[in-house]
Amino acid sequence: MKRVFSGVKPTGHLTLGNYLGALRQWAEVDQHQADSLFCVVDLHALTVEHDPARVRRLSRQAATLLLAAGLDPQLCTVFVQSHVDEHARLSYLLECVATDGEMRRMIQYKEKAARERERGGSVRLSLLTYPVLMAADILAYGTDEVPVGDDQTQHVELARDLAVRFNQRYGHTFVVPKATHPAVAARVMNLQEPASKMGKSEDFGPGIVYLLDEPDVVRKKVMRAVTDSGRDVVYDREGRPGVANLLEILAACTGGNPEILGGVYESYGALKKDTAEAVVEVLKPVQARHKELCADPVYVEGVLRGGAEKAREMARPVVDTAYRAIGLLAPVTEPAAEAVPVADGVLNAAR
Repeated sequence: MKRVFSGVKPTGHLTLGNYLGALRQWAEVDQHQADSLFCVVDLHALTVEHDPARVRRLSRQAATLLLAAGLDPQLCTVFVQSHVDEHARLSYLLECVATDGEMRRMIQYKEKAARERERGGSVRLSLLTYPVLMAADILAYGTDEVPVGDDQTQHVELARDLAVRFNQRYGHTFVVPKATHPAVAARVMNLQEPASKMGKSEDFGPGIVYLLDEPDVVRKKVMRAVTDSGRDVVYDREGRPGVANLLEILAACTGGNPEILGGVYESYGALKKDTAEAVVEVLKPVQARHKELCADPVYVEGVLRGGAEKAREMARPVVDTAYRAIGLLAPVTEPAAEAVPVADGVLNAAR
């Protein structure tokens, strides 16, 4: 079977965009058709200023929501990144293959670094190098496909480049992965700023629907969504981004086509009402299962422990091979103790 790897970063509460663009695809398709690993990439949350307790809390919540969304530990591997040392081990080797220019060309680094400087904060080195850690996440498992949103495609391309470069210089070690994208709602946009992604890194925001939002909160946010000038409901991503975003969300929730749905509605109000109800219905089973899992933390901990053990078994041979290939000396192990013959009389006396 092909191997699939993807993850979520615990920098904020998971959103409708995370679910429609990733989690649902993982649960309904990927875990059934591939040898799949899904990870809470908590090391990536340390690249910016953070509250340690909040990172731990969000990591547990993210893991619980992965299970609530339908990931089955009998079908796939669910774990936390920092529980498997091979991610950090391989990351340094790949830093020795990557170049400074590659890192500084990463679009997300440019955007996030600019925001940090605007706030008057310092930019951590890990923000520059985290795409290499992401490449290590992927390459450690011999990953064939990485389901990602459009904004992460550049990082998967970096993983491909590093895999090819390492293989050429040091011998074939890594599988060269490729990015895959869901057909609809690969990038759900902010309801108040339809030119921006519905990101989870903000604590609050009327344009962001969180997976654990109450139904009335969801309805209020969708009904207040920004639309566009004019009255016609038409699917036009470039010219009418607000309406297009609502149509894409409705299509993703109902299995419809956004262009066809655009011809069904005569008013923005009707579109918003139906979209709000569709979102509430999609989130209902996820929220119910999340509540059950929160009442059984021992089960969640067991899933993460077992997932880390399984992931470690898969990653360690690949990373050990990379260590040997790049020129590192194998660890010196203690020689086995020589067997000492024991006379029958002495053995019987000992008994």
